[in-house]
Amino acid sequence: WYMRTRHTMPHIPMTPQNDEIPTMHAMAHMPMAHAVIDPTTGEALEYRHLIKHPTLATPWKTSAANEFGRLAQGIGNRIKGTDTIKFIPMDKVPKEKKVTYGRFVCDVRPQKAEPNRTRLTVGGNLLDYPGAVSTKTADITTCKCLFNSVVSTPGAKYMTVDIKNFYLNTPLDQYEYMRIPLDLIPEEVINEYNLRDIANKGNIYMEIQQGMYGLKQAGILANKLLAKRLAKAGYTQTTHTPGLWKHAWRPITFTLVVDDFGVKYVGKEHAEHLMAALREDYEISHDWSGSLYCGITLKWDYVARTVDLSMPGYLAAVLTRFRHAIAAKPEHAPHKSKAIQYGVKVQLTDPLDDSPMLPPEELTVIQQVIGCILYYARAVDPTMLVTLSTLASQQSKGTAHTADAITQLLNYCATHPDAEIRYVASDMLLKIHSDASYLSEAQARSRTGGHFFLGNHPNKPQINNGAIHTIASIQRNVMASAAEAEVGALFDNTKHGTIIRTTLEELGHPQPPTPVQTDNSTASGIVNDTIKQQRSRAIDMRFYWVRDRIKQGQFVVYWAPGKWNLADYFTKHHPPAHHQQMRPIFLHMKDSPDLVPGSAACCVLRGCVNLPTERSLAVRDSP
Repeated sequence: WYMRTRHTMPHIPMTPQNDEIPTMHAMAHMPMAHAVIDPTTGEALEYRHLIKHPTLATPWKTSAANEFGRLAQGIGNRIKGTDTIKFIPMDKVPKEKKVTYGRFVCDVRPQKAEPNRTRLTVGGNLLDYPGAVSTKTADITTCKCLFNSVVSTPGAKYMTVDIKNFYLNTPLDQYEYMRIPLDLIPEEVINEYNLRDIANKGNIYMEIQQGMYGLKQAGILANKLLAKRLAKAGYTQTTHTPGLWKHAWRPITFTLVVDDFGVKYVGKEHAEHLMAALREDYEISHDWSGSLYCGITLKWDYVARTVDLSMPGYLAAVLTRFRHAIAAKPEHAPHKSKAIQYGVKVQLTDPLDDSPMLPPEELTVIQQVIGCILYYARAVDPTMLVTLSTLASQQSKGTAHTADAITQLLNYCATHPDAEIRYVASDMLLKIHSDASYLSEAQARSRTGGHFFLGNHPNKPQINNGAIHTIASIQRNVMASAAEAEVGALFDNTKHGTIIRTTLEELGHPQPPTPVQTDNSTASGIVNDTIKQQRSRAIDMRFYWVRDRIKQGQFVVYWAPGKWNLADYFTKHHPPAHHQQMRPIFLHMKDSPDLVPGSAACCVLRGCVNLPTERSLAVRDSP
């Protein structure tokens, strides 16, 4: 899951040169990936451009020399080597081994001691590795469960730890080989290692003896070695949740994403114990404030027992990257909505898109935009997920209509650039709202919506807590009725709910039967086995899995009016007014209700009904 994105893209000054709106075709030819923005011209520069730049070459050559020194046996007296690579003549490469390429990735990290970061990565796609290469890493939902656990556990606090050169300290079980053009290596490195003496046809060959970024096996080898070392101190990974670790008896739990630890602890001495165990084999850095993890900014209030999640500046960087001009009018809907035809029994889907197809290079731009915004939406702004789901289904066969939809999404990002989610202390009980929209997508497909949050026991006020997981997906099968679509949505949501229940229990929060709210009485009757099925007997057999899980005591599916079903928001494209009404429900804003909407005092209806000014009262889960 984890995208190691770096949210530090420099701002491009708005000058006449770069204030022009580029066409989609022009954007497709911008060298954006792994690039540094020239602060003067706004151009995206990769490593090969940086080392030849009239003003930027010197610091970036030094950065590259530091990287070679770090990987090899050092450079000058400023960088200590890790013996990860060794420069060798070409005839020292075993004949049976493939030789791959190396790629330089440059980035600006102002928060680091070395702000200009150059990383040499291996072209692992050309290499074969016979063993397993999949590494268990925490996903964003697990991280959000841990954030909730911190504010919900009296006396708990949060910190982060990072292992430096994590991969570079891991021995390989078989050496790999790589070559790089000599003219891409800084002169300082060439002279210190006498590389001209071993160059072959303008290339330098290297033997890779320890893990490097880009190698397929580097992650799992480093993770296994870490697990072996931490086991000596009593730390093990939980049985069923990837990337979630606990101590045998100490009150400390952490998520692990590559080399980044997000640590919940009760008592500072236990966090010190973890760091002492890590320092025996690694060089680490730590942050007691726990204010940044996986690109998400965390604002902790241990007195009020809340934590606010945000990614400030991320969307501004995305808009800068794609040189998106700010629209004259604000955009409050991420996607064009379809007008509801009141009084009509059959709501038809939009006609097939017959606008011109986009060329491949413009499709690449659409994929880049979706990829950039998806992580942000999953992390802090679920209001974009329905739009991203629709666009993702079109990205391989995009048209001019798709390009217009991308523009509207970027306009929405510009209007609402810094979303925030708040988690508050709760009883850590999983709550699920499930909904479906029948035949709302092209090719007679339906859509599933799911809203997952953590709340209290039924005898307490039901707090409006931020979502830990959201489903906004298109159902794979064509459904024969609205009831079948609703049962399918229950299947999708309870399937995800089963995984989250396990995670919460491994975090130390036992789960009673999880309440699942649906607004379709027929679907509720089918899964609860309280109605006699006739034509609905043809429903997909997989969906009866929900009925079995209910009988096992894992879920309680109940009916409630659709106007109180928060998952409805994630099943269709709504008009701008409805987005403005619902954003305070799903995001932390000044007018956000403290409690779950659902009582007579809070009428959050579908469509364009106005929100009342008073805050909602408690709604009790049923039954």
